[in-house]
Amino acid sequence: MDFMVDGLKTHVATGGRDEVAGEPVVILIHGAGLDRTIWQLQSRSIAFRDRRVLSVDMPGHGRSEGKSLQSISDMADWIGRFMDAAGVETAMLIGHSMGALVALEAAARLPERIEQLVLMGAAEKMPVHPDLLQAAQDNKPLAPELIVCWGLGEKAKIGGHPEPGLWVHSAIEVLLKLAPENVLASDLNACNDYKNGSESATMVNCPTLLVLGHEDLMTPAKAGKALADLIADSRTVVIEKCGHMMMIEHPNQVFNAFNEFVF
Repeated sequence: MDFMVDGLKTHVATGGRDEVAGEPVVILIHGAGLDRTIWQLQSRSIAFRDRRVLSVDMPGHGRSEGKSLQSISDMADWIGRFMDAAGVETAMLIGHSMGALVALEAAARLPERIEQLVLMGAAEKMPVHPDLLQAAQDNKPLAPELIVCWGLGEKAKIGGHPEPGLWVHSAIEVLLKLAPENVLASDLNACNDYKNGSESATMVNCPTLLVLGHEDLMTPAKAGKALADLIADSRTVVIEKCGHMMMIEHPNQVFNAFNEFVF
């Protein structure tokens, strides 16, 4: 499904289910260099539990037109315009990594429109290693390779996924390498430059769930818990033997976390 936002096509996945009037809306926001497909194992399970799912390709990502936005603040403001274009008054936001920062900032800026918040692989600050930033700016394959190396838990690196035939390591690496040129660098710079996490967290007034990976080297669980402490109405779930890409590494445990909060 496509919407027009700022005169440009924005593509979303709906979890394979038609909209039903009056259902609660869930907007899924992907991380740096990724797109809506990272949510394949969550979007259908949410949609078929009486929710309207909008798993969005941010500008310049996936099938959405335009250039990638340059800051987390710009992305958060864009979420508000996307909601207008989709005819959504209020919604739950679920964001991963960069998308978690976007969701956090949007909840602080649009408190009357965000009903619930799920932050996955999140921290109040997300500094990016200089080697990763440089590799991304040079559009080198090393950038996705570093993200996979640092972002996956040990279990995900050796196989044994509950979804038959899914090799997490390769799936993430290929998806990152398919991103248009300069998109990953732009996203990582936006994360690296974001400094408002602490202030925005204290402004969030909706129920919030943080889902963290115990083996996450990119946004360590310790940092995620510190973020949770700043949000008035928050709870935290830490998934054992899991890295940064929890939605694809451990989809069943993520569903269990959602089941107690989203539905």
